[in-house]
Amino acid sequence: MMSMFTDVPFWTFFISVLAGYLLGVVSGLVPGIHTNNFALILLALSPVLSDYGFPLVCIAAMILSNAISHTFHDIIPSIFLGAPSSDMALAVLPGHALLLEGRGAEAIRLSALGSAGSVALALFIAVPMSLLFMMAYPFIQSHISWILLLIVFIMIMTERGEHVPGQGSLAHWKGRFYALLIFLLCGFLGMFAFSMEHLMRPFIDFGEPSILLPLLSGLFGSSQLIISLMSSSAIPVQLASRMELDSKRIIRGIIIGGTSGSLVAWIPGISSSVATVFARLFIKEDFDKGGSKYNGYYYEDDTVIDSAKEFIVSVSGVNTCNAIFALLALAVIGRTRSGAMVAIDGLLGDVWFDPSVILLFLCAMSLTAILSYYSTVFLGDSIHHRLSRIDYPLMCYTVLGLLFIMCLLFTGTFGLLIFVIATPMGMIASFLKIRKSHAMGVIMLPVILYFL
Repeated sequence: MMSMFTDVPFWTFFISVLAGYLLGVVSGLVPGIHTNNFALILLALSPVLSDYGFPLVCIAAMILSNAISHTFHDIIPSIFLGAPSSDMALAVLPGHALLLEGRGAEAIRLSALGSAGSVALALFIAVPMSLLFMMAYPFIQSHISWILLLIVFIMIMTERGEHVPGQGSLAHWKGRFYALLIFLLCGFLGMFAFSMEHLMRPFIDFGEPSILLPLLSGLFGSSQLIISLMSSSAIPVQLASRMELDSKRIIRGIIIGGTSGSLVAWIPGISSSVATVFARLFIKEDFDKGGSKYNGYYYEDDTVIDSAKEFIVSVSGVNTCNAIFALLALAVIGRTRSGAMVAIDGLLGDVWFDPSVILLFLCAMSLTAILSYYSTVFLGDSIHHRLSRIDYPLMCYTVLGLLFIMCLLFTGTFGLLIFVIATPMGMIASFLKIRKSHAMGVIMLPVILYFL
């Protein structure tokens, strides 16, 4: 059973992992390019690569390495550009705010640590989680809409709203009403956008266009940049990039994020962005309320600062662990949960159930995690040394322009319309002083209605 593992030449395997890792750096750093794009391209090129001596299992390892590397590096544009992927949308607010506190490089290091820690966590919990969900999957499949409704209920009921001295206990219900309002508004926007997705006519056809690009760029990217401009924010001189967070918080962030990411990999129609919302419930301080007063409102004490840092660790753990457990979900229940898994399943079919192939993939993930950790930290430190020379308002306007052009090129005029609508909607939560995570109704409400 170990023949396939031993028959793969070491250098062929290493080059495959290195190539996938580099593709993940590109897809992570360039907004609008997703791992699914590269996965489908590699699947299409597999006959050519095979002719050049790359076994199918190495091409699959390349796709997997791309997916893992992407989850490390996509934090960088989320923090420094405000251009989130679907998985890192909720990281924009605390990450961007940490940047404005001079802690951008530290946020990158914490994110890299969260992703690396989740890989280690996945190796420990893979077997028990696989056995658990193999037994529980039929129940989950038949009750998925009610599970999501429960998560939404918890999200809304834990919203406390803005604290104003002298207000009574009913003030919390105002915040919950606002949370429900934002969830529904964004949910209706998502339903409209997904139902009309066929109207997208991209000017540049690079893989299958996704309506998530204008939706999330508007709700979580451009909206936050505009709020920053309204508050006359400027990027201050960045502090040293060393991490200053209690080890207990780091470990808790990794466990919460990694466990949440592993959970949603088994649930149909759910992305890691929903797991991020779930993980957010366990980090109590409301660092993502308000919106305009970065240097006053957000970080009045170290507790709130540490909560933002822990959230960054948690988000990164969610995304990386989700990518790993999507592979295990394919092995255990035979269901694909991402474009990368679709490509791997198309390449190997039933062959990859060989334990030697799984061992090969575990080696590929571990090697990719090591390479990605150091390159993410290096890139974060490199940007850190150049930020002091950046005109922040000019950078905001530039990024807004790039997001505008990107949505137009990759999703056409309809995608641009969605982006324009989503931008002011993304600002509402900040003005109402409630958690912006309720805007994830843009994904959750359509999924709930689909499974009802």
